[in-house]
Amino acid sequence: MANFPLISIIVPVYNVENYLAKCLDSLVNQTFHNIEILVVNDGSSDRSEKIIQDYAQKFPKKIKAFSKENGGLSDARNFGIDRAAGDYFGFVDSDDYVAPTMFEEMLNLAVKHHAEMAICNIQKVDEQGNVTQKLTQIPNMPEKIDLAAHFSVFSDLSYFACNKLFRKELFAEKRFKKGIHFEDIQLIPQLLLECKTLAQTQNFHYQYLERTDSISKSHTEKGLDILRAVENVEVYFAKSSYASNKKELKNFQILEGVYTFLAYLAYVKDEAIFFKMSHHLKIFMQQRNIKFKDILVYSRFDRNYLLSLPLKKKIFYLLFFSGQKKLIRKLI
Repeated sequence: MANFPLISIIVPVYNVENYLAKCLDSLVNQTFHNIEILVVNDGSSDRSEKIIQDYAQKFPKKIKAFSKENGGLSDARNFGIDRAAGDYFGFVDSDDYVAPTMFEEMLNLAVKHHAEMAICNIQKVDEQGNVTQKLTQIPNMPEKIDLAAHFSVFSDLSYFACNKLFRKELFAEKRFKKGIHFEDIQLIPQLLLECKTLAQTQNFHYQYLERTDSISKSHTEKGLDILRAVENVEVYFAKSSYASNKKELKNFQILEGVYTFLAYLAYVKDEAIFFKMSHHLKIFMQQRNIKFKDILVYSRFDRNYLLSLPLKKKIFYLLFFSGQKKLIRKLI
């Protein structure tokens, strides 16, 4: 395998004893063998460390085990990045799992098209392995994407770290921001702006587990980090070679700063926090001159985004923008 690129797969671990083995099984059984799997125990208090050590002993040529004090997802990923030897980096969350051919296909695409980033589709699964939702990333696009010619990708793409393969040079001066939520929205668009060429497969390689006990089910004021992440991207966008693409920036602000934020806000149960966050969104939109009309006509993949949403979300968004927030509180 000496002539093949090395892929570093970084797996942050925090209290996932019930899911970790399935995740690691999917990685050690990849059809591409020139990989190192950096498993970073981020201060787990359950049996995760024991599981990691068992796998490290069984697969010593593939798994590199690390243990550190709890610092959060970004800190654990950065810890892995700093110790990774690969030519390409991938990130897998420790309660998810991937298809056996995921990293082989994505590497082949990256090498074939000289792409700085390769992307695959995601599907949500429940704890029994049933597919609950398919998340197609960039349909109606070629396998090789010249970013300058198809810059609509910037505002259409879902900014997960876990369904992408990155050339290591993208992380030369960049890391995930520590101490925030929605760190992917903050960093991955910045990495994309460093790219000239993307590659994609329409295969649903990444299996995102919707856990019944997931902390993501508790929606709090931390959701304001979505708006802060968008603000960070705006600063970097203005300095990038794509800075003249104002339309795509505004569409990015609408998708991530408005729609993603509202999708989170819909699950905030505390009324005071709900209205506080609503006020922040209003200011965010005013500062960027985002009008109600912009929201209504916003399209993604050349389709009206609002019309493509489930009925419940449509009602929520329309009530929100018509100022019926108290009625919303009664509905949710």
